[in-house]
Parts: sequence; C-alpha cells; structure tokens
Amino acid sequence: MSGRPEILFPLFTALTELDGIGPKTAKNFEHLRIEKPRDLLFTLPQSGIDRALKESVQDAILPDVVTVEVEIGMHVPPRSRGRPYHIHVTDKTLEFRLIFFHAHGDYLKKQLPTGQRRVVSGRVEIFDGQAQMVHPDYIMTVDEASEIPAFEPIYPLTQGVTQRVIHKAAKSTLTRVPALSEWIDPSQKAKANWPDWDDAIRAAHTPQKLSDITATDPQRERLAYDEFFAHQLTLGLARARVRAKQGVSSQATGVHQSRVLAALPYAPTGAQTRAISEIAEDMAAPIRMNRLLQGDVGAGKTLVAFMALLGAVEAGGQGVMMAPTEILARQHHESLVPLAADAGVVLQLLTGRDKGSERSAKLKALASGEIHILVGTHAVFQKDVEFNDLRLAVVDEQHRFGVNQRSELGAKGRAVDVLVMTATPIPRSLSLAQYGDMDISVLDEKPPGRKAIATATVSTGRIDEVVQKLRGVISEGRQAYWVCPLVEESELSDKTAAEDRFKRLRAALGEDVVGLVHGQMPPAEKDAAMAKFVAGETSVLVATTVIEVGVNVPNATIMVIERAETFGLAQLHQLRGRVGRGDAASTCLLLFQDPLSETAKRRLNIMRETEDGFRISEEDLAIRGAGDLIGTAQSGLPRFRIADIESQASLMSIAQSDARKLLADDPSLTSPRGQAARVLLWLMEQDKAIRLISVG
Repeated sequence: MSGRPEILFPLFTALTELDGIGPKTAKNFEHLRIEKPRDLLFTLPQSGIDRALKESVQDAILPDVVTVEVEIGMHVPPRSRGRPYHIHVTDKTLEFRLIFFHAHGDYLKKQLPTGQRRVVSGRVEIFDGQAQMVHPDYIMTVDEASEIPAFEPIYPLTQGVTQRVIHKAAKSTLTRVPALSEWIDPSQKAKANWPDWDDAIRAAHTPQKLSDITATDPQRERLAYDEFFAHQLTLGLARARVRAKQGVSSQATGVHQSRVLAALPYAPTGAQTRAISEIAEDMAAPIRMNRLLQGDVGAGKTLVAFMALLGAVEAGGQGVMMAPTEILARQHHESLVPLAADAGVVLQLLTGRDKGSERSAKLKALASGEIHILVGTHAVFQKDVEFNDLRLAVVDEQHRFGVNQRSELGAKGRAVDVLVMTATPIPRSLSLAQYGDMDISVLDEKPPGRKAIATATVSTGRIDEVVQKLRGVISEGRQAYWVCPLVEESELSDKTAAEDRFKRLRAALGEDVVGLVHGQMPPAEKDAAMAKFVAGETSVLVATTVIEVGVNVPNATIMVIERAETFGLAQLHQLRGRVGRGDAASTCLLLFQDPLSETAKRRLNIMRETEDGFRISEEDLAIRGAGDLIGTAQSGLPRFRIADIESQASLMSIAQSDARKLLADDPSLTSPRGQAARVLLWLMEQDKAIRLISVG
C-alpha cells in the first residue's frame, strides 16, 4: 500500500480541472473546506427548490418559487432613477409582472421581446395586490426550458461561489466518480437497504424531492456510515497496534481483594462489580489492556481502580496510580491508605516534593519490589524511577494526560496494562468517536449512602440572603465553596472577580474564615490555600474553576456558583460534585443574573432536575453540539462532512462493531473486502490508518 490507488486519482486533482472553476474561484472554494474534487463530492446539498413546471402562478401558495410558461406583454421602463423596470407577462390564467432593478432596457427587450413566449422561474410574491417575480433565476426559451432542473439542489455557499458555479462544478465532479468495490458487510448493506457507493453519491447530488435530502434517506445514510466506518477502522487499527504488543498476563488471586471487600461497610454496586471483572479479564489476557473507566462524580471509581491495582500485586507485580496534580495525588493516597491497610499491601506516595535521602529510600524500595503500589504525579516518569515489575498504570483524568505520557509509562514496565479514569460522563456516541481505540467500562450507578444534593437557582439580587445562609452553615462547623464566574475580558479579569468576592466575604464572615484560590496564583500558594481548606482551617473557599476536578472535602456541604448561567453544563455538574461527599445533607446554589437566555434557562433547569451525569452529558451534547462539547481543537474529534455524531449515534455503534469484526477476520486487510476498505481509507484521507497498515 505504497500510495493512493489509481482509481481515486481523478478525485484528487486540482479544483481548476472542473468545469467553470478558475484559480480565483478555487481560492473562494477553500472557505468551504473544498480544495479538490473529493471535497466537493462530500459537500452535499443542504436543501432543494421545487422548479417543476406549473400551468399558472395561481396554483402556488405564495410567496414561493414558481416555474411557468408566459407570454410577454408590455415593457414599462422606470419613470425616474432608482425605480424598478416592469414587464407585464401572462401565464395560462393570470397576468403578473417581472421586476428588474438597475436594469438595461435594451438588454431586457432582447431577452424578453413583447409577444413571444418564455419560461421563467423565480420567487413570486404579492405586492400591492399584484403578483410579481423579482429578478427571475431562469429565463429560457420554450425549447431550452428542459434545462431547468425539476428539483434544484441547494448547496452551502461562501463569498464568490454562487449556486450556479457549485452546481456546474458538482456535475463535473460526478463524471469523475469511479465504481468502487464494496467495503460494507453484505448482510448489513442488505438489511439497511443501502445502494452501492457510486450510486449513493450520484443520487445525493441529484435529489428529486425534499425527502431525498434528509439524513435518513438510504443514500445519505450509507455515505454517513462510510465516514463512521473509515473512522472506526482507523481507531480499530490503532487498538490492534496496542494489543499486538506482547502484554503480560496478570492473574488476580483475590487474596488481597477479598480482605478489602470484607472490610467495606457496604457491598459494591452492580456497575462496580461488572467493571472490576472486565478489568480483571483484560489483565489476565496476554495482550495489553487499554481501558477507559468512565464514571459519574461519586460513582466509586477509586474502589474499582484499587481492586485492579491489587490484582496486579496478587499476580506478583506492582501498580502505579497517577494524578495530574500534587493535591490530587495526595488525596488519592489518603483515600487509599485505609484500603491498603485492609489489604495488607505497601502503598507509597511519590511527588516532586520528595527530595534527598527520603526520595532515594523510596526509589530503592520501589526497585526491590518492597513498595507494591505507588501513587504519584508525573514525577514517576523521571529517569531514575525504576520499578521491580510494573504491571498496571491507572491514570486519572484523561484530558490532562497525553498519549505520549501513556507510552512513557509503558516503557517503565514490560508492557504495562493501562486503565484511564475519567469523571466526565461522555455520551455514548462521543465516547465511541473519541475513545474508540479503547475498551470502555461505565459506572452508571451511585454507591449506597451517597446523599442527594439539593440544587436551587437564586437570582443575584438575593446574594445577601445567600451570605446569611453561609453564616449559619459555618456556625455549625461546616464548610462551603464559592465559585466565581469566568469573566469576559472587557469587564475585569477572573482574578479580579475572585479577589473582589473574597474581600466582600471576609468583610461579612470574618478575616480568617475565608480562603482564596485562582488560576494566576503561584502553584505553592494555591496548594497552601487548598491544604488549609482541606484541613478545615478555613471555612469558605473562594475559587475560580481550578477546583473543578477531584478535591475531596467531606465536611463541605454548600457549593455556591456565581453567575452560573455563564458555565457549561458539564462544568456545573463537576463543580456540584465537590459537595455531598460526607454524611450531611448538601446544597448547590446556582446564582444567576437576569435576563436569562433560553439556553441558559434550559441548562439551569436540567441541573435542578437531575444529578445523573450521563443524562446531563446527553443534554449538553444536544444543546452545544459535539465539537463544542470537548473543544474540537484539542479533542481529536473527527470533523465529518456528511455524518452527524449527535443524531446518528446508533450508526456509529454499528460501524464500530463492523470495523472490529472486519479487523478480527482480516487484520492486514488483504481479503477482497479488506482491499476495498483500504481504498475507503484513502478516499476518506485517514492517513493515520494508512500508515498503520503500511507499517503493519
């Protein structure tokens, strides 16, 4: 597979080879992300206009586009400058007018001579009780009228590209469409009643009626599926590449795990039990595990991860748990200490703070295998950190952690199994698109004993009442978070907003009661302020969103989010999850400023209605769209031209299982269907996949 297959060459030439496109127009097309015929092929019409010939304008419900044959009557030139030029015309039953602005009379007399017949097509409206067509889109002699399409597709446009230009170019591209061998599983194709690829692409550009333009039309659905299938093949090849690396089979014996389970005050949820066994199965297999553990705030991911780490220890190896920040590493360590004591294993913490003899003692114990489980920040990547036999790496919070760092971890052990934990529930359709190369375990139940969090919306006008409520909470010995808004640049910075709120709350509640954390603080100061709050030395923590991820203070029972309408749903949900971690009833107050937009109302209502992170993420996707949800720039989320991740999630799901099945049956894509799939990868410009096959 050295280069692009010859059959696709005509689709990858310069745009200027298409009819009607010169260098200047080609430049304009770039704004539509169209640089070659292939891009134009995958830019489908968005809607269409019915231009079927009617007997009379009277048959239409105006205003509408009408195509009729007319007899041309009197020309009425404008009486003064800037007035329109009128031409009286009569169809089978009705007289109406053609209107032209800035018209050249000589030209119009030649085009529309009185007494002759013409076919005109354009938008007809009633003006002063009279039907009129302003600047017809088409004026044809009766012989040429068949050139007007009965149903005209409407493409997306940009400056310098008209419908006529794009039509002509699309028509010209269709003459280059090759017949390609089929890459879709025959039974799937038959079941869905999909046409061949070349028929589908032609039909999508030449719709005959409005229903041909919907996503559920078989032609369009097939083309959307092709995009998903190519994307899932790419992810599948990446997954196969990881799995091809010889893994180590780590068989858990249950010796340590059973002690922990016996000491727990409650039984694990069904979801936890399921995830624990999925992970154990992966670790026991001789291939490398690459699994995502997705769970809502407080769904009990820590227990699942710790059971996996114990499995590695039971198999005679070691485990490491990585956190993105020192404060989170310390928290993981604290929450695991009692579990490690129950299990009877040695657990240690390694961060950038460890220096000198203390650090070298830890490293020695790690290299000799005395330390079974290490918790740390990326300090565990340093060259001098060596494990005796590292089997499993648990990585917290995927998005702060690049793929490269995951592979560096791999280098620490022979072929380390990787478990990534994320507390951001992701809708199934997006997790397939974004993490399709990983296997996914989902925790979708709350462990018993987690208290519901009461959520209320309060107008900013009542902020004094909120401060009053805080005073009461503090006097009972409880703690609270106060999250400040992300401020628009124009007003003042986030830092100023946080500092301002901090001063006011100190004035209201007392000097040493309130702490402050914001993004511009030096890390050491930030850590110190957090540590004071965690230790209970301060009662209220004023913060920008730096506390979104991970901090665990069971004594905090109130979360105030100021200007909540400026936050995204996922963020609000994450912030709310910082309270409700102890045994006391907790409250989340969403402070909003009127007037609220419809979208903001919808977001705040969802927050009041549900605590289910998966439902919230589905709603978030519906409100914001996929690219926005995870910030397309850094998300690695593909930009599909035809397919729509949101509305076609089930199609993506079928594409994933089909791609995995094809790769299981034909890993090097050498069968006839495999060869066809290679052509699809070239057609869809999946260069990453192409590199993987050609190397493989």
